[in-house]
Amino acid sequence: MTPRPRAYGMLLLFLLIVAGVSYFGAQFRPGEWYLHLLKPGWTPPNWIFPIVWSILYLMIAVAGWLIFSGPGIILKMLWTLQMLLNGLWSWLFFGMHLIGFAFLDILLLFACLFLLCLRAYRTSRGAFWLMTPYLIWVAYAAALNGAIYLLNAA
Repeated sequence: MTPRPRAYGMLLLFLLIVAGVSYFGAQFRPGEWYLHLLKPGWTPPNWIFPIVWSILYLMIAVAGWLIFSGPGIILKMLWTLQMLLNGLWSWLFFGMHLIGFAFLDILLLFACLFLLCLRAYRTSRGAFWLMTPYLIWVAYAAALNGAIYLLNAA
């Protein structure tokens, strides 16, 4: 569903919401603790994360704008829940160093995104295509989180 012209002002709100979640997550940096963790050989270099997340956050904001411009509460609830789970992960992993709880969080995030994409495919193709790269990245990040957990379990 395409938003009505008067709904374009809402795009700024979604950009601000996503920027807020991004800002919250950025408060918990990898730091020395992360550098000393054992990581699988397929761990990407640290410089790639801000690039990927900047692009994904822009897509998430536009998808949220599309979703909230249309009918239906479930898609809106899923979008909101994935934002909460997204912000929680950085705090759990980098802030609290709770790799196992962060893994649980990212699995819940993946499930939420999977359901969101399934529903969006039927009701908002734009949101579906905007959220699919995020779903793929979260699947990769979940595998990486799980591998780090296993490699560092004591």
